[in-house]
Amino acid sequence: MARVFNFGAGPAMLPEPVMRQAADELLDWHGTGMSVMEMSHRDKAYIAVYAGAEADLRELLAIPRNYKILFLQGGGAGQFSLVPMNLLRGKSGADYVETGYWSQKAIAEARRYCNVNVAASTKDTKFTRTPKRDGFHFDPGAAYVHITSNETIEGVEWHWVPDTGGVPLVTDASSHILSRPLDVSRFGLIYAGAQKNIGPSGLTVVIVRDDLMGHAMPTTPSVLDYKVQADADSMQNTPPTFSLYVSGLVFKWLKQLGGLKKMEEINIAKAKVIYDYLDQTEFYHAPIVKEDRSRMNVQFRLRNDKLDAEFLKQAENNGLSQLKGHRAIGGMRASIYNAMPIEGVQALVGFMREFERKHG
Repeated sequence: MARVFNFGAGPAMLPEPVMRQAADELLDWHGTGMSVMEMSHRDKAYIAVYAGAEADLRELLAIPRNYKILFLQGGGAGQFSLVPMNLLRGKSGADYVETGYWSQKAIAEARRYCNVNVAASTKDTKFTRTPKRDGFHFDPGAAYVHITSNETIEGVEWHWVPDTGGVPLVTDASSHILSRPLDVSRFGLIYAGAQKNIGPSGLTVVIVRDDLMGHAMPTTPSVLDYKVQADADSMQNTPPTFSLYVSGLVFKWLKQLGGLKKMEEINIAKAKVIYDYLDQTEFYHAPIVKEDRSRMNVQFRLRNDKLDAEFLKQAENNGLSQLKGHRAIGGMRASIYNAMPIEGVQALVGFMREFERKHG
């Protein structure tokens, strides 16, 4: 078996120990004689899987008691609708911060439900940075403020949390959740698609403060109502059982590693390997402002884009997979999520050096 280093933005690579454990348990989970994929979500054995995953995630993120964890479906894009449906609470508008492709998608969807005030935008910088700390124009009557705390496509990450006063702060943390400690109490709601740092695709994690639930728009379907799902322990309908099971294994892997503080140290070291190289070469270019660079999604370009196709071809031949940038902006992107070992980043930089030597 030849495993490659998968730099895809999602679905992304999973920790190898997790994959091996899932394979070992695939046909018979803990002596039940069946796979988790075959279990009823009402079965006592599966309830144990669910409860363990919820407890481990709460411990990892130090989630306060007045927050609920929901394990839903629909991905981050589904939350673009669910957030206004649940959080407007009778108000007519919400604040959104525009920092790239996914925040623009969230804004477009929110406009189907309410008036959107773009409280800050970095469009004029071609989304190469986060907003300036004094550059917000909040609406004091807004129901909530929404940010995308890591833009997967552009490679911009918020390394700070904006002060929104008494207005609940909502974040799409899909592509950097669990990569570092997070003060959950600074947010009213955090959501994340699983397929980057949590587990397989199909699962969406929502962490929501108690007081923000129970006010959904009257037309909200019950399976999309946070309060209904919270009261049903995320089982108002059949949850994505296997995705949640594997995610639970990832949570245990992170705990065994030393938790999110240790994971952050590893991620800082990985990002430093590639950014240090990009900063000392003229052959490649990293466009994002240094203090706002993502540790998870490293966006870079070849100065001579006529070499892009050859770069990608040779990278694949060297076991370095899915480095092509998103179709919206082109270039290259190396997603180095939690499961990417530092050896993968070192292999990438080694290949980039050799490619530069041959073509520079």
